[in-house]
Formats: sequence, structure tokens, C-alpha cells
Amino acid sequence: MLSHGSPARWNAPEGRWTQPDLQLFPQDGHRYEILDGSLHVTPPSGKPHDALVESIVATLRSAAPPGWWVCARLGIAMETSNLVPDVTVLRPQSSGAIWVDPADVALVVEVEAEATRRYDQLLKPAVYADAGISAYWRVEAGPILRTFALDGTGYQPARDVTSDEQARIDNPYPVRVSLAAWR
Repeated sequence: MLSHGSPARWNAPEGRWTQPDLQLFPQDGHRYEILDGSLHVTPPSGKPHDALVESIVATLRSAAPPGWWVCARLGIAMETSNLVPDVTVLRPQSSGAIWVDPADVALVVEVEAEATRRYDQLLKPAVYADAGISAYWRVEAGPILRTFALDGTGYQPARDVTSDEQARIDNPYPVRVSLAAWR
């Protein structure tokens, strides 16, 4: 029995973690994700990271054609993984579910942090590519925007944008990007 004020306790599942297991965790700023049935927890992001995510969302929303949705931290449900990108762009007519189907996703964006660098560079893109998500952007320190497009072997580099330039990117839809405005 829990005493008043004690944190709730939970038990790990017998086998793989699944999406319903994610409901056990508090809304405490940590990011709880499942990667191939294993739980992955990232610490809360800081204010600069959150401000950058908000700037990216604003840029993508301002260019979005009617019917497209741009969301911060919307979960994607895949076969054995449930990932939460920093930014998700949904195609028109998407389901609007709490955990969206990867077929509804046109673009995922990850903003690197010290605690997520390898996860954002190696693991998450591989899972997004396997799920068929056609475009992946990664924002690195600087900032530098690295865009990737899906081909038959995974994501291939499409374009790098640095902070001194304005660029037009056409995937998933035409958008003008100015990294100087993202600081």
C-alpha cells in the first residue's frame, strides 16, 4: 500500500514494452518511447531546445498547404516501436489519433541535444525509414539543418542548411527556412 505522497510504483512487463505501457508514466517532462519493444527514457529538454522546436513548428505551419498538420511531440505508433519526434508533419486526411500511423506522416524533425545525439542520428532515423516516413530532418548545434529523403536503402542526405543562409526546401511541401530566425 502506498503512503500519502509516495510516487506510484509500476512493474515492468513480462515481455516487450507496448504502447499501453506508456500510460503508466507521469507527464513529468521526460520522453518515454519504445524502440523495438525496449523502453527508452530521455530527460526533459531545456528552454533553448523547446524554443527551437517552437520556431520549427511555426516555420512549417506558416508554409503548410490547407489540410496539413504540424505538431510538436506527437507520437508515432509503429509495429514494435512508439517514437515521439520533436516535430511531426501529417498529411491531409490523417487520422488525428493520439498515436498516429506512419502512413500519415510526411516528415519527422529531431532537434539534437547532448542526451539524444546518437539516438537522433542513428536509431530513430532507421526506425522512421523502416516505417516508410518519406522525409527526416535533424537540427544540430549551430544550428545546422540536415535534411534527408527516403530511398530504397534508407535515408539519404538531401541538403544541409547553415545559419547564414535562407533556403527553400520542397519536401514535404515548399517551405522557406531561415535558421537565423530559429535562434
